[in-house]
Amino acid sequence: MGPAEPRRRFEEIYTEHYAAVSSYVRRRAEDPDDAADVLAETFTTTWRRLADVPNGEEARLWLYGVARRTLANHRRGQSRRAALTVRLREELADWTGTVVNTASDAAREAFARLSGDDRELLSLVGWEGLDTPQIAKVLGCSSTAARQRLHRARKRLAVELARADADLTPYGPRAVNLAKENA
Repeated sequence: MGPAEPRRRFEEIYTEHYAAVSSYVRRRAEDPDDAADVLAETFTTTWRRLADVPNGEEARLWLYGVARRTLANHRRGQSRRAALTVRLREELADWTGTVVNTASDAAREAFARLSGDDRELLSLVGWEGLDTPQIAKVLGCSSTAARQRLHRARKRLAVELARADADLTPYGPRAVNLAKENA
């Protein structure tokens, strides 16, 4: 078999059997997007296993078998994702029920007024507990750039908190000082 032979054989199989396999999959899939995914995976498998595809009419039957197994795998995957979604919802409901929200409304509102980038930076520090080099990796920038961005985000948060006339002492002396500097 020369270099062009596998491609030509695949194209012949695809051209000859696409309509039949497509109809087979569409009749069994619950959603058009699922049908497209299964059809693509069926022909991807055909390409990978081209040497196993029989000739003639047997090829269509072989493709039906591949499509059937691909549909079954797709449905199992959907079931696993649905079960995981339910489990995660339950865990999140349990988690949110036990968390005590200590942030005042003023602090929450001040945080919400920041840009998305500032909120993300401050969240990476406060919620995820990342340090500057780790934040730099997440953001894809240098540590120096991450440190500067974080400093500016903290300053903007302090300004927003000062505007809200919030008591900054629970946030520590650094927050109080930043607010005074930027008042």
